Amino acid sequence: MPVPPLPLAKVIHVDTRGAVILNEESPETRDSRGIYFPNHVEPVSHIAVDVGGSLAKVVYFTRSPDPPPSPSIAATRGTSTPSDISTPRSVSPTTNVDELRASPPTSPGMRHANGALTPLVLDSSPKKSMLSDIPHLLFTRVTTHHFPGGSLNFTRFESSNIVECIEFIQKLIAHSAELNHVPISEMRKSVKIMATGGGAHKFGEMFKREFEDDGVAFTTEDEMECLIEGLKFITKIPDEVYYFSDEVIRSVSHPMQAEATSSVSAPTDLPRPTPNPPQFAVTFESNPVPQLPCLLVNIGSGVSIIKVDEYGSFERVSGTSLGGGTLWGLLSLLTPATTFDEMLTFSERGDNASVDMLVGDIYGQDYSRLGLKSTMIASTFGKVFKRGGQEKAKFSAEDISKSLLYAVSNNIGQIAFMNAEKYNLDRIYFGGCFIRGHAATITTLSYAIRFWSKGTKRALFLRHEGFLGAIGAWIKNIEAPVDDIDEES
Repeated sequence: MPVPPLPLAKVIHVDTRGAVILNEESPETRDSRGIYFPNHVEPVSHIAVDVGGSLAKVVYFTRSPDPPPSPSIAATRGTSTPSDISTPRSVSPTTNVDELRASPPTSPGMRHANGALTPLVLDSSPKKSMLSDIPHLLFTRVTTHHFPGGSLNFTRFESSNIVECIEFIQKLIAHSAELNHVPISEMRKSVKIMATGGGAHKFGEMFKREFEDDGVAFTTEDEMECLIEGLKFITKIPDEVYYFSDEVIRSVSHPMQAEATSSVSAPTDLPRPTPNPPQFAVTFESNPVPQLPCLLVNIGSGVSIIKVDEYGSFERVSGTSLGGGTLWGLLSLLTPATTFDEMLTFSERGDNASVDMLVGDIYGQDYSRLGLKSTMIASTFGKVFKRGGQEKAKFSAEDISKSLLYAVSNNIGQIAFMNAEKYNLDRIYFGGCFIRGHAATITTLSYAIRFWSKGTKRALFLRHEGFLGAIGAWIKNIEAPVDDIDEES
């Protein structure tokens, strides 16, 4: 049988109509669940990789006429049973972060075979025997028509083990060749890998050696540009962007109206950020479109703060070295945790008051004149300094984890507010793998922004917060600028 030809790269438009975010399979997949595009028709064989200081994030598209569970357990190392797709629900005012993040598994559904790239490979109708060998119809075209439907998939690896990431991509390409019934050499020619992040330069030669020598195209993309492109694309997805309730903002902006309709305390009674800030209700953005201007706070190993104007132009205006890598490094030294997920689990069970010195520890009560609640953190790790000798052993890994999580999150929240205030921006998006859909982190950042801005600014969060750079690199090489389209035509 003659080898079916593979097409050259062309401009593709991603059809986001009816897009839905699939159910998570386990806590490990809460920020990497797939996105199903029921109306997308064009085949895509691009793979995007965002290599940061701590994690390498991978984004790729797979064809499937029916909605698969997401993401694949094999890709994310999860252990739960895969679940069927469910239409994202509207969140009631009483829904909290834990309810939002804990989607219970439903009945087992169809699993896509670890994800297969499916470029347009057939110019004539294939034989029936070929189709019967393709799991779940992961085939791009069986006649002159396309199957609609496909999923954008997300997975990640530790940057220190970049070889594992490369092996995953190589297996993905080989698996795709098998499902598409084309030689591996031909499949490689149809694949393009886009790398971004600092690691795209650090490991660039390794990627070229492993892929370009075999015929796979490899390019690098600017990190900041990819972050913004990723933000603009992902905010088109329904139920992607969420925030806490507007009750506090209303109480500040319209105090008289708020007093008549709400039991929220008056603005002057609004307490400073505390170790256990209120769990305000969770709400999804009702209008899934990019809303500019804004401030993007990308929290990875370090923190980059990027100002985006109404035209999408951007500038990195600030940042801090105290980011996810700081938390990860300190907790690696001070606790037995070996992964970031373990550290977050420790923090959920901890009590920072046994480690941190609080206002109440100094004054014995609130310091009302300055608006300081007794539960406010006066000094992170302040109680560790006061104790010595054998008493140091009394500090648990859980308490240490919670204290450091609050310290890093509060610091980032205040720096973000100061930059938003400086540039007169009310919308603050938080992204990066530091957040990981973790309730305590989200609540701390959100409440800090609400307090310091007196309710005039909003902290916005993304369900795929850690993949903005990879998404941006992926979409930049699919939806070409208008000028490029005109030249091709």
